[in-house]
Amino acid sequence: MSEYLDDEVQIADERDLIHDGALQRPISELPELQPVVASSPHDSLRTVINVMVERRVGCSLIVEDDRLVGVFSERDVLTKVTPAGVNIDVTPVGEFMTKNPESLRLDDELVYALHQMALGGYRHIPLLDSAGAPVAVVSMRDIVAYIASLYPDEVMKLPSHPDKAITQTREGA
Repeated sequence: MSEYLDDEVQIADERDLIHDGALQRPISELPELQPVVASSPHDSLRTVINVMVERRVGCSLIVEDDRLVGVFSERDVLTKVTPAGVNIDVTPVGEFMTKNPESLRLDDELVYALHQMALGGYRHIPLLDSAGAPVAVVSMRDIVAYIASLYPDEVMKLPSHPDKAITQTREGA
């Protein structure tokens, strides 16, 4: 993870993302944010997983009395649920959720979302209103798409694979 972050910082320095203020913009300015897919901590694992699959999202926010109490992600399925060998039809998601997850607000800067994701190894951060109710989710994919949109020539015109950028045959006479 550290190598990845070092590479990203170097790229950011080269592209001057930090100095042009791109990462200091509020999260609310991202063109796309993930909708809230909420579940109760008492819902069965199967119910929550099925909703995540149907809605095509990587996490479900676990909400009780309109307040965020946890997050359950596809990674939790792989690292916690599957090894435990539990009956997903009767086991409540509350037993496997990440309790009291990190969160941000819509007016927080993108750099804070990246910071939390990098330090915690998260791919999703819940966004809360002033009362603590979830309003959206920011994903690493949302941020990467936004940064790519700032540099369409540099990113979108690349060949599909690095090997294809190198000429394999000799050019000229």
